[in-house]
Amino acid sequence: MKPKPDDRSDNVERIQENINHTIENIRKADDMIEKTSDDTMRKNLIEKNDNREDALKGMRSEIRDEANARKNGYQS
Repeated sequence: MKPKPDDRSDNVERIQENINHTIENIRKADDMIEKTSDDTMRKNLIEKNDNREDALKGMRSEIRDEANARKNGYQS
């Protein structure tokens, strides 16, 4: 059986959707941080947002790479 060819044509859009979703989660968590009086929950939400910020850096780098690859016709 032959593997499916690599279809990267929508990678930029999918990564952008993930970025948007992650930013929305950061905003929601920030709202919860402001409203909660539970120190443990606040700490967990802050840690999650730190992880999300790190993930955003990676996704932004990846979207630049994919955009460049698209511009160059996905040539290696």
